[in-house]
Amino acid sequence: MTIKDVRHFLDEGIWRVTDDELRNPLKRRWYTLLKVMVLSVQRVSRDRLVNRAAALTYSTLLSIVPIMAILFAIARGFGFSSLMEQQFRQGFEGQSLAVETLLQLIDSYLEHAKSGIFIGVGLVMLLWTVLTLTSNIERTFNQIWQVKKPRSLFRKITDYFSIFLLLPVLIVVSGGLSVFMATMVKDLAGYELMAPVLKWLVRMIPFVFTSIIFVALYIFMPNTKVRLINALLPGVVAGVAFQGFQYFYINSQLWVSGYNAIYGSFAAIPMFLLWTQISWCICLFGAELTYVSQNVENYNFEKDARNISRRYHDFLCILLMSAICKCFARGEHPYTAEEMARQHRIPLRLVKEMLYELQDLGLIYPVMEDEKSDSPIYLPAEDINRLTVGKLLERIDTDGTENFKVDHIGLFSKEWQLLTKVKECGYCEASLLKDV
Repeated sequence: MTIKDVRHFLDEGIWRVTDDELRNPLKRRWYTLLKVMVLSVQRVSRDRLVNRAAALTYSTLLSIVPIMAILFAIARGFGFSSLMEQQFRQGFEGQSLAVETLLQLIDSYLEHAKSGIFIGVGLVMLLWTVLTLTSNIERTFNQIWQVKKPRSLFRKITDYFSIFLLLPVLIVVSGGLSVFMATMVKDLAGYELMAPVLKWLVRMIPFVFTSIIFVALYIFMPNTKVRLINALLPGVVAGVAFQGFQYFYINSQLWVSGYNAIYGSFAAIPMFLLWTQISWCICLFGAELTYVSQNVENYNFEKDARNISRRYHDFLCILLMSAICKCFARGEHPYTAEEMARQHRIPLRLVKEMLYELQDLGLIYPVMEDEKSDSPIYLPAEDINRLTVGKLLERIDTDGTENFKVDHIGLFSKEWQLLTKVKECGYCEASLLKDV
């Protein structure tokens, strides 16, 4: 097998093999894993992941002081600010200059928060800063998940500030667990069997805690339902990659010292920006991996689906719309996208694209049966006794804007009338284009 054959298989061949055709469970899992990895790498470039990470880096730089001020204020309210600061230093190990600068800014921010004028204006700015960063993160995740509708403002305020209330507690609990495990290691130093196991568990605590944070982020942040089983492995991959990057960064002090020699006291800024940029790249790649693992079936026959003809497009719209109307007329349980794809043997991605289009045309509307449902059911949005094939095709033909400056009523009316005539007679018009 040549390199050209391998590329053709990864680009087209693998996407034409469905799960129904793979009866061997081991082979089916191998194909699914290969599809997930290929598609994740492709989407890194297609979704401009590095550019999105750069945008989030900029938002993080503007918002990190107010957000950390909130976390430290909550920690002081619970009485464990010193533990919070200790965990903060450990979490940003290798960023000593940036940590000291941030802690000074946070103390200054909290000190000024006690003054009269700052209480009113400052709280508004604080709320706006937090909502801006979290909204940017949610928007990026929604773009990865192809979700068009963001959270409402009320849900943003309640959901995001609930996280900020719980985060300091989780950080301190993680630190307390590390201290507890380290104490147990010292007490069991004489036990040759238990001590190495406990030492390994202590080293694994940052990996486990970081992985849990990433899994929670991948489930909670997109404004759609994300299954835990699909977010678990990407969260672990992102957590291990993040901790591995931390280890590499901390042990690259010669490179960092070179930056210190060039930038002096400003060395913390470019190094912090670099660290933040790479961290967001790791986070967003995990989000891409989560999306792909949950929606890998949608990408079967992807290249074929992008190249369907206009006639076949209209045929599929008629087929799906007819199935929805027949089901409604018989009083049966409405179809989901997966059921229609399976029954009509159409790629799921293509079915969903057709259903999105029919929904935008106002012909159908989706309904979630309950909170546990992964996919909506689809119902007709108009009276099925008046919904004709001609009306469906007319909606498809006239969808979009026609308000350009091309004079189809006066100067180019002949061409416009000819188009209408050809549509009516079923492409039987024999006029030569050079004679029009």
